[in-house]
Amino acid sequence: MNVHEYQAKELLKPYGVNVLGGVLVENASEAAEKAEKISTDVIVVKAQVYAGGRGKSGGVKLAKSREEAVEICKDMLGMQLITPQTGEEGVTVKKVYLEEGCQIAEEYYLSLVVDRKNSCVSLIASKEGGMEIEEVAEENPEAILTISIDPLAELRDYQVRQVIEALEIPKKAQKSMVASLKSFYKAFVAMDCDMLEINPLVLTADQEVVALDAKMGFDDNALYRQPAIHSLKDTSEDDPREVQAAKHDLAYVALDGKIGCLVNGAGLAMATMDAIYGEGGEPANFLDVGGSATVEKVTEALRIILSDETVNGIFINIFGGIMQCDTIANGIVQAAGDQQIEVPIVVRLEGNRAQEGADILKNSGLNIATAPSLDEGAAKIVEMSSEGGTV
Repeated sequence: MNVHEYQAKELLKPYGVNVLGGVLVENASEAAEKAEKISTDVIVVKAQVYAGGRGKSGGVKLAKSREEAVEICKDMLGMQLITPQTGEEGVTVKKVYLEEGCQIAEEYYLSLVVDRKNSCVSLIASKEGGMEIEEVAEENPEAILTISIDPLAELRDYQVRQVIEALEIPKKAQKSMVASLKSFYKAFVAMDCDMLEINPLVLTADQEVVALDAKMGFDDNALYRQPAIHSLKDTSEDDPREVQAAKHDLAYVALDGKIGCLVNGAGLAMATMDAIYGEGGEPANFLDVGGSATVEKVTEALRIILSDETVNGIFINIFGGIMQCDTIANGIVQAAGDQQIEVPIVVRLEGNRAQEGADILKNSGLNIATAPSLDEGAAKIVEMSSEGGTV
């Protein structure tokens, strides 16, 4: 789960992170009133979207007066912001953040991420602040410092010194940087983050360290113990199908292909998508119904897949362990009864009650093809969907 910049800064403040004052504007009519609350002559106007790369795409602008900030705010609200992370369709700006300006002496990059490969937290820092870190990694990799933090030992003083030395922090600002680094790590752990990125982290003219931007991502599996953070979720930023899937405890991710996938188990779902790619097709989604899905859950999963108008075929690949294949079959039959299915469906059932599931499908009268193996099923659905055919 992600949050907007203005939310991230509010979450970080109680941990001692320095941020600038700002106000949120959601309606152009309130822009002038909100702008009066900013104490500086220079005001930064920032589109509040989850995607990065806002600055290069017109989503962050500098105003030298309140009047100019109001006009920028009015133009920005409702605009379609296109960045490298949004795709060609872009995202609609529904919220704008007005923030105080400051005198910047230096800009740095800082992030904390969960490193699952090494079972640690990685702290990444660079003097090349304000830039895309991917560009820095490609063009000037030696400018990036990466430190592995043992979750049991936490951030140590010698690691803090490594960051200060690598960023060449002036002596007058070192105390502020030490406090900031420890605050970032404390917040990262306490709020179950899987990513915290400050870009840029700036040193002001009066030698204070300030988080000028903030991105935070949280471990979805830990949200049950972070209700305050969970309540901040902005579902308008998510694909409507993914929002609907989450309501039914379905793991769904929309993709760019045209073959819908309904699978049980994340590993099998990945293998299914690979098989589709191997046959020359492209999956329209990742969808894992889990190991204990009900008929209703399977029915909803099919509804979500079919709500994607680009889908021209569906591959249902089930290995019955805890999951019973006849449950899947009953879900398919129920979904077909609730709505007209006009795209070809290929079903592969294997394992627990596979024969019972096959019998249910056979006796349902539905126009469904079956396949004895993953590879044959992938080949069949790619062929049928490309031909626009039926079973």
